[in-house]
Amino acid sequence: MVPTDPEPAGGTAMNRPVLAAIDTPERSGAAAHWAAAEALRRGAPLRLLHAWPNSGNGDQLLLADLREAARRMLDGLADELRAAHPGVEVATSVVAGAAVDALLRAATECELLVLGTRGLGGFHGLLVGSVSLSTVGRCDTPVVLVRAEMPPNPRAAQHAVPRDAVPEVVVGLDPQVPAGPVLDFAFEEAARRGAPVHVVHGWETPPTYNYGYAAGWVPSQEDRRLLETLATRLVSDALAPWREKYPQVLVVEDVRAGGAAGALVDAAGEAALFVVGRRDRSLGVGPRLGPVAHAVIHHAPAPVAVVPHA
Repeated sequence: MVPTDPEPAGGTAMNRPVLAAIDTPERSGAAAHWAAAEALRRGAPLRLLHAWPNSGNGDQLLLADLREAARRMLDGLADELRAAHPGVEVATSVVAGAAVDALLRAATECELLVLGTRGLGGFHGLLVGSVSLSTVGRCDTPVVLVRAEMPPNPRAAQHAVPRDAVPEVVVGLDPQVPAGPVLDFAFEEAARRGAPVHVVHGWETPPTYNYGYAAGWVPSQEDRRLLETLATRLVSDALAPWREKYPQVLVVEDVRAGGAAGALVDAAGEAALFVVGRRDRSLGVGPRLGPVAHAVIHHAPAPVAVVPHA
């Protein structure tokens, strides 16, 4: 199987908002600015949402004061975003209830959900909390995770991309798994930015039983070249429909030996955005993230988009 064909152009509702989850300006400020810039790129409004766990118990006057403080916080952040991103349309809302449930409900009406994460910086990894992991694992809408340490003003630094480099949209691809929505998302983001798409595939030596080799077989250099040639051909064939749909987007094919997660993180040098897929699993409980998506959102230094697919 290969990635499904791209959706026809114009298949999404461009007036659906970008949703940014706000905890505090310090924790969510970078995500809010990223979401505002993304809303402008999409020609969409931006919605800021703060969820607070109101069980209905406790001092009602105190709860009312906390709710009003949250409203003031969102209003102040909205004014900051309007000043930093002229033309962006910002709405705010404060909802009561568990954060994950509130975000999942709100995301059904939005094109994109943006969450802030607490990062350690560089390649040391991200401290992705349980709310973010649970939301990413269950959300039917694409979710973007943005490190809190990123400069809040996108003009100050282009997501740590070197000044003389062209920011890329980096996407992981397994050409034998149908993941059309993931490639659709990556190519759309690249087209909006005027950026290249850096497609990364990490190939590994197949299990010996598939090829009848004896246990302990070590592939020769010629065998490895043949496997890499096959992997390169599969990637090129899988990308052909998207090259045709997006002729203006430069595509960089990057086929590497090794695991997919390591290949993606190693390709991070000029990334403005990572795009990974999440399989829609109907069984099991808790976050449903595969090992590649899980590794990338913890270790990638740039924002990471997690796109659900069948």
